[in-house]
Amino acid sequence: MSFFDSDIIQQEAKQLFEDYQSLTKLGGDYGKFDRDGKMIFIEQMEALMERYKIFMKRFELSDDFMAKMTVEQMKTQLGQFGMSPQQMFDQMNLTLERMKAEIK
Repeated sequence: MSFFDSDIIQQEAKQLFEDYQSLTKLGGDYGKFDRDGKMIFIEQMEALMERYKIFMKRFELSDDFMAKMTVEQMKTQLGQFGMSPQQMFDQMNLTLERMKAEIK
């Protein structure tokens, strides 16, 4: 069975995408949130990023050709912006840490 044929992988990908879209849409009103609302938003983003890291690790550890190609495509796309997947996650974490510092 292909990596992408897995019901678990398909469901997690779908859920990650939907959660990301919802948080991105919600983030448009971030400036209107009170302190507690901002902290909840940041915590939800951190949780989403952790889920995404785990999801991507599954791709990296898989022996499936298409999973490996997906990882390489991501590396290539990020490389066009001068960063690696780890640098992308580090940058996202740094942004969330800055957001936390601003509301304290």
